Amino acid sequence: MRMRSVKNAVVGLALVGVFAGGAGVAVAASWHEMSALHSDGVRFYKGEYAFNKPRVNHGAFEWKGSLEDSDPGDGHNVYMQAKVEGHGWSRYNGKQRKTVTLHRSMWDGAQAYTSNGYLRACRDRGSLRPDNCSPQRHYSNPASR
Repeated sequence: MRMRSVKNAVVGLALVGVFAGGAGVAVAASWHEMSALHSDGVRFYKGEYAFNKPRVNHGAFEWKGSLEDSDPGDGHNVYMQAKVEGHGWSRYNGKQRKTVTLHRSMWDGAQAYTSNGYLRACRDRGSLRPDNCSPQRHYSNPASR
């Protein structure tokens, strides 16, 4: 009987270790609120961003929020653009006449972590007229300063 209680104690300690390790990863990225991005016909709000530590989600610049077609009658779609240092813009489409939730990670595989991220919200006005975008926002990792 004594052997069984020792096994139970060891299994219990192992589970506590696994849980604590998972909790450590969960808090590795500290989320920060961002102010809304907007331009004619598009709005990105309830935004948050984080810079993950090296070896956690590639040390990525992670962002999330709600992308809204704020002028559903104009017939145009909306999208987000994001980039990290050393790379061009990546496009993440929204849905015309709707609000969608986006959650993405941006990272550069040539380095252990990303220090600078940029976002802007845009309205796609077709091929004949230029798109309009919010001013780009720069976010930097306070741990890299």
